Parts: sequence; C-alpha cells; structure tokens
Amino acid sequence: MSPLRQTLFGLALLGLVALLIWGQQQRITVAQAQTELAEAKATRAREDAHRNLTTANSLTTTLQQERAAQNALRTQQDQLHQGLQQRERTIKELKRENAELRDWAAQPLPDVARRLRERPDVTGADAYHQWLSGRGALPVTGDPSTQ
Repeated sequence: MSPLRQTLFGLALLGLVALLIWGQQQRITVAQAQTELAEAKATRAREDAHRNLTTANSLTTTLQQERAAQNALRTQQDQLHQGLQQRERTIKELKRENAELRDWAAQPLPDVARRLRERPDVTGADAYHQWLSGRGALPVTGDPSTQ
C-alpha cells in the first residue's frame, strides 16, 4: 500500500471515529434532555400527588366533622321528638282531667287564626313569593297617612 493511500485511509478512519464520537455526543445530549424532562415531570407528579393527598386529608376531616354534626343533629332531633311526645301526652291528660280545657280545645279556630294556617298549593319559589306578597301587607307603624 502506498503512503498516500495509507494516509487517506487513516484520515477516513479518523473521520469515521470523529463522526461516531459526534453521533454518540448527540445521543448523550438527547438522553440528558430526556432525563431532565422526565425528572421535571416526576417532580410535577410528586407535587400533584402531595396536593391530592392534602386535599384528600382535608376532605376526610370535613367528612368526619359533618358526620359528627349529623349525629349531633339526630340526637337533638330525637330529644325534641321525645319532648314533643311528652307534651302531647301532657295535653291529652289535661284534657281528660279538665272539662273547661276540653271544651276550649273542642271549639273551632277563629277565622283570623284559620286564615293564618291556610296555604294554597304553591309550586316554586316565585309562586310562594307572590303568595306571601299578596296576603295584604300590614301598615307601617307610625305612618302619619293612616292616622
């Protein structure tokens, strides 16, 4: 082999090695960029998981508080129901014992009181508002025009 050919072959081999090294460097750069991107995504995922855990803990605490409040309300409702039953028994006993009270309770309600208890079939908030507004408003106290 001639020295020129050996030199060209050496240069070609050197160029090929340089090309391989450059290609490898490009792969390393791309891999590092992908690694950084994956680490950033993992960090965001950890932050999201932490936020979700905090939210879940908060919701669990809120749920426990609401359940406790519901239990307290049920207990209060039971107590009120028992008190109401006791009052009804007391009224029945008083009606049996007291003839004057029995006669008074047997009388029909006066018209004014009966009208207070009358309600039309109301469907919806607007109809209820109109019913309340149309019941005949009371005059304002101290209004000089009505005195």
